[in-house]
Amino acid sequence: MSDTSQKTYMLNMGPQHPAMHGVVRLILELQGEKIVDADVEIGYLHRAFEKHSESETWNNVVPWTDRLNYVSPLINNVGYAMAVEKLGGIEVPERGQYIRVIACEMSRVTDHLTCVGASAMELGAFTVFLYMIKAREYLYQMVDTLTGARITTAFTRVGGVKSDLPPGFAEKFKEVAALVREAVRESDVLLTKNRIFMDRMEGTGAISKEDALAYGITGPFLRSTGVAYDVRRSHPYAIYGKLDFEIPVGTKGDNYDRYLVRMAEIEQSLRLIEQCLEKIPAGKHSLEPKEIKWAYEIQDAGKFGDTALLAKYQAKVDQTLEGMSKADQPDTRVLDRKITLPPKESTYTNIEGLMNHFELVMWSWGVKIPPSETYFAVEGGNGELGFHLVSDGSDGPYRVRCRPPCLFPMAALKKLLIGGQIADIIPTFGSVNMIAGELDR
Repeated sequence: MSDTSQKTYMLNMGPQHPAMHGVVRLILELQGEKIVDADVEIGYLHRAFEKHSESETWNNVVPWTDRLNYVSPLINNVGYAMAVEKLGGIEVPERGQYIRVIACEMSRVTDHLTCVGASAMELGAFTVFLYMIKAREYLYQMVDTLTGARITTAFTRVGGVKSDLPPGFAEKFKEVAALVREAVRESDVLLTKNRIFMDRMEGTGAISKEDALAYGITGPFLRSTGVAYDVRRSHPYAIYGKLDFEIPVGTKGDNYDRYLVRMAEIEQSLRLIEQCLEKIPAGKHSLEPKEIKWAYEIQDAGKFGDTALLAKYQAKVDQTLEGMSKADQPDTRVLDRKITLPPKESTYTNIEGLMNHFELVMWSWGVKIPPSETYFAVEGGNGELGFHLVSDGSDGPYRVRCRPPCLFPMAALKKLLIGGQIADIIPTFGSVNMIAGELDR
């Protein structure tokens, strides 16, 4: 009888497999249930983000950044806007920078909640998934209150943000933070010392510090190996240098350490938001004027020549345009008519404001950035999210290149899988936190 113990066979896993999210294909060579070789195939969700951006104006690229990491879109918004501002030498008012950090850290928490919750669900811990998604929903409602949208926020503008903090935001966030912490505590009790969970996570998907650095891996994946690299600390941007926070790190670089790092980072992000809400400099916002009228009322009054009282009124707009009034601008956006849109009161009541508005939104006019080239990075949910931009002096980017943080652990996925079991693929791939929007772009 011939010895068949050394024979191998091929197995396709994905892209239809639920754990592959419909966008990744693994071609596995197996010896029994042991993985002896693997080929990782990506590219199923290519959207041409970079080339598409090169046909847009500077501000019109912002909505496309939402679709990169659609689990933490506000970080994408801020990273891109800051890259453009570095090109143009634009300095955002301090209050606007605080608001950007608040937005980014809320997005980071939603990212980690989704990653941990979905990974736990794929290992059978469905209750944890419900707890985590419940907590994420509370934060989505806060994002909606701030930006006017839950996921595709398009919140930043070159030179600032769309709107100021709405009334009662700090008080409401205090309640939400308590609910998020409770959900994380419940999940921690269910998972962290759970024998089944630990058996599936400890020692699987391990990578050394040296290999992680060689692959260019950043974020929680790198920090799980013991390297305390975080763009917010190593290359401080916005107002991170004024805030107190810790960089959680692991020691083994395995799936379990990556889980612990993400759980710890949720608490650090909540701390950062609370500090921002305490330290944010005073400023007005669009929902506190003594006399307001709906924008269409101001517009109609101007058409009929009833202009005597227009100067005293502030425009009241729907949620998607909140923050575009004159009360906000000094605090949240650069006061430069060549960069930021005029307040709605000016757009609706005088020809100069209307012309200024149209010039900024029309193709071939708009924001002009001097010919130059730069790279700027922020700390995304998965690590260093960078934008390499080239300007030729026109109203939009000549070249856009994105550094997607989850591409690098995906490049190392083959190394992580070989030698493990088929069952190890699920926790390992889950800990990569692959987001196809930024992976394939």
